[in-house]
Amino acid sequence: MSALSLLVLSMISLFSLTAAAQSDSAVGENEQLLLPRPQSLSYRPGESRVAGMTAPDAVQGDAGLLAYFRQIAAPISTNSVAKHAHRPPAVFSLQPLQPSGVKSLEAYALHITPDSVVVRATGRLGRLRALQTLVQLRSENGTLPCADIDDAPSYAWRGAMIDVSRHFYPLDFLKQQVETMAAFKLNRLHLHLTDAAGWRMEILRYPRLTQLGAWRTDASWEAWWNGGRRYVEEGSPNAYGGYYTQAQLRELVAFAAERGVEIVPEIEMPAHSEEVLTAYPNLSCTHVPYKAADFCPGNPQTYAFLEGVLTEMMDVFPSRYLHLGGDEAGKADWKHCPLCRRRMMEEGIVAPADSLLTPTEAQLHRLQAVLMRHMADFLAAHGRRMMGWDEVVDSLLPKHAAVMVWRNKEMAQRAAALGHDVVLAPASHCYFDFYQDAPPSQPEAIGGYLPFDDVAQFPHGALLPDSLRSRMLGVQGNLWTEYVPTPAAAQRMLYPRLLALAEIGWCGRRTRPVAELRQATIAQTPRLRALGVQPFDLTTEVGQRAEAFRVRHHLAEGATVVYHVPYAEVYPAAAALTLTDGHHGGWSYHDGRWQGFIRSGSDTSSPTFDVTLDLGRVQRITSVSADFMQVCNPEIFYPSAFRVATSTDGIDFHPMGEALFSSVRTRQPDIRTFRVQRPKAVRARYLRIQATPSAFGGWLFTDEIVVQ
Repeated sequence: MSALSLLVLSMISLFSLTAAAQSDSAVGENEQLLLPRPQSLSYRPGESRVAGMTAPDAVQGDAGLLAYFRQIAAPISTNSVAKHAHRPPAVFSLQPLQPSGVKSLEAYALHITPDSVVVRATGRLGRLRALQTLVQLRSENGTLPCADIDDAPSYAWRGAMIDVSRHFYPLDFLKQQVETMAAFKLNRLHLHLTDAAGWRMEILRYPRLTQLGAWRTDASWEAWWNGGRRYVEEGSPNAYGGYYTQAQLRELVAFAAERGVEIVPEIEMPAHSEEVLTAYPNLSCTHVPYKAADFCPGNPQTYAFLEGVLTEMMDVFPSRYLHLGGDEAGKADWKHCPLCRRRMMEEGIVAPADSLLTPTEAQLHRLQAVLMRHMADFLAAHGRRMMGWDEVVDSLLPKHAAVMVWRNKEMAQRAAALGHDVVLAPASHCYFDFYQDAPPSQPEAIGGYLPFDDVAQFPHGALLPDSLRSRMLGVQGNLWTEYVPTPAAAQRMLYPRLLALAEIGWCGRRTRPVAELRQATIAQTPRLRALGVQPFDLTTEVGQRAEAFRVRHHLAEGATVVYHVPYAEVYPAAAALTLTDGHHGGWSYHDGRWQGFIRSGSDTSSPTFDVTLDLGRVQRITSVSADFMQVCNPEIFYPSAFRVATSTDGIDFHPMGEALFSSVRTRQPDIRTFRVQRPKAVRARYLRIQATPSAFGGWLFTDEIVVQ
């Protein structure tokens, strides 16, 4: 018996666990437990026996519909059979849904009586969504509550992205994700197939992509990234990686289509392409392996190569959209590349008279736009559409190209205003590689802090004004996998946060309040486990840093702060109020309470943090402290020294003391209090507080100076 057959049997026997609470006395809880919640649901007295129900021919002939139907009509235990032996199973029928007012092919209606279960839909997708709802409604005794449901999604795109480049996951894992996503009406699985860490799709005309580009020297992404970033030939003793054959990907596409999920492939261009440019160095500006990350957009061979890759991708993936990346291009090699300069002159980006000048960043961005425009038009000529990360937004980009927004609402609004459809996937609420609980309690992640409640409160409706809302395709959660090495780890990072996004994508502005959605999600845990998923346990969540919930009253509260070294404009927190407003930050340096400081250059002896506080009057002081954060991946470190000097007049300062710290890299984010303390009080009105950077350089982040 195949692994998939075992999974289906497991689902049939275990899905009733979620519905155990849906007994005769608890029918009213069904709406609370359904996820996502239907648009309209009303109950009537009674129940319909569905165990043993017969599938009509239209269901019998469709493997995807039949799989869900079998879960609904599955046999029940001996005790339940005895209880309902006098009742024949209901009659199941499919009927058309009246098209007036129906905007989505996924719309459906259910009419459940003691004798019948009627599904109304305009087509197959609507029937699938109806059956997926019935699976959740079915009780452990093989019945459904009598009810009427009218339902349709708010957004057409309800997706999840899995990065299979940083770590390669087996095909069965991807099928499991499809099965799980479909159970909660998610309908797009976006596969990030290529990045520096490995190329994951067989391309027949370019075999070196998988012979060399799919295999690296170290299983640990961090060790590989910091240790030379080398690739090895397939079959080498130390090779780590893998790739999907085109036959495997076609199998996945068909499996997903049966369940109403579309596979959306992504390849990166022009950046994040070290693996390609090692296998085919002629496509870079340098023509030397291991010396470039960006394709050369001035080289005609680049366009021919990418068109060849996309041609094979279109043959495997029937999706309307192909994602072409477009993010984080460094462009450094383009500045001095003769082919790039020639292409910029041909496109009118650079005037011939300026051909010897170093191109500006704006001109280089325009050169990238030329490449992306060409590829978007190439896809359009084949009846497909391009999607890219929000860096691709440019007036040159054809309006038929869609934009996946990962940065901020300004990018979403700019893209929509230029006529592009957008998918909202901002890091602030949709990056599932961030810690989902207190970092000290979790396995190592890339950083950040995104608990379930923050996903559930994603302000999707506020990112675009009403005038541009028609451009919003939907929402997506993204799992980057630098620190997610196994399928089990990926499951834990995806779930249950992805269920919150499933609700948002289906319900839109009708999404339940956080507390209700959290309870409904916890109730789905047995269903997740029946699907073979071991999610993060919300009931054991440690939660936000306790200090973030309290206002800290102290002698410097409201004090004036003079900055001798300015804070970074990108991390201002509450500007000049930050350090004395009584508020501590949480686990994330993005939360608006942590103020960031950095010095240019390699000087680690001068203070990166240097402020003077005016307490307003002379006071007796015994302690001055500040919390600092360390998150090594984004180069945020503890200071090596924290020093305090005091003054009564603001002119003559006297050292109060210092706290020294040895620079050590830590695996987990952490927050430490640096304190200077005196057993005997010091009289002072002014405090000069300095912190010198770590021996590693980087950033300093602090949230509050506490004076006692």
